[in-house]
Amino acid sequence: MTAPRTTLALLLFAPLAFFAAFFLAPMAVVALSSLTTDEGGPTFAHYARILFDQYHWDVLWVTFRIALATTALCLLIGFPLAWYLVRIVRWRSWRRACVILIVVPLFTSNIVRSFGWMVLLGRTGLVNQGLMGMGLTERPIRFLGTETGILIGMVYILMPFVVLSVGNALAKIDTALEDASADLGVGPARTFWFVTLPLCLPGAVSGAIMVFALAVSAYVTPALLSGGQITVFSMLIFQQYSSVFDFHYGGALSVTLLVLTLILVTLAGRIGERGRRAA
Repeated sequence: MTAPRTTLALLLFAPLAFFAAFFLAPMAVVALSSLTTDEGGPTFAHYARILFDQYHWDVLWVTFRIALATTALCLLIGFPLAWYLVRIVRWRSWRRACVILIVVPLFTSNIVRSFGWMVLLGRTGLVNQGLMGMGLTERPIRFLGTETGILIGMVYILMPFVVLSVGNALAKIDTALEDASADLGVGPARTFWFVTLPLCLPGAVSGAIMVFALAVSAYVTPALLSGGQITVFSMLIFQQYSSVFDFHYGGALSVTLLVLTLILVTLAGRIGERGRRAA
């Protein structure tokens, strides 16, 4: 019994050491920096500055509004797409091709994809040309520098996480349960609402948590597609570290965003757990 335990301990040591060295230690440094002054004395002034300044609340509201809208749109678009891949597509080769098309963009840098959307969403870009060509608008629509443009880029970049998560949950559902519901005279809509949806809810919540966590901390896509017209919290943090060089205040901003995100993610995780237990 000693040898297996020793082997297990050695196997766990490497990932735990990596986690401690590259996550816990840097976060501890940031947290300590946020609670000290330039002279090294303790202070809560940086957090008081965030708490009592309306500007920070406005930026937080914009950040979480964009993140929540991105999550909702990813679920609305990604859920039907996952359903199509798992329940409708019968040819395995076509299903593999669709999955590859969904996954391949994840291997491309967010900077490249965001620059691509800058070209597509420009006044003379393909999107505006298509809208005017179909007669849907008489003049170019302003996408860049707006929340709409940021949402388009964020949904495109993060939607694969929802598709893969929901698709995996749908694939694990025993279709005999849905068949039993139909045999009892329950219609397809009620079967989906009371049988299928509760069973795949944990997968949907997992995908939503991943999308929200990535969206709320995103910097590149909002910075490029906003053109400096809209500020999210990650941009504010970056400014403090790269331009102002106020590491203490930047640390307080980082910890604030992390804590608020963890609170929302924890609440979402509890919803998913309740859905799993109910199913």
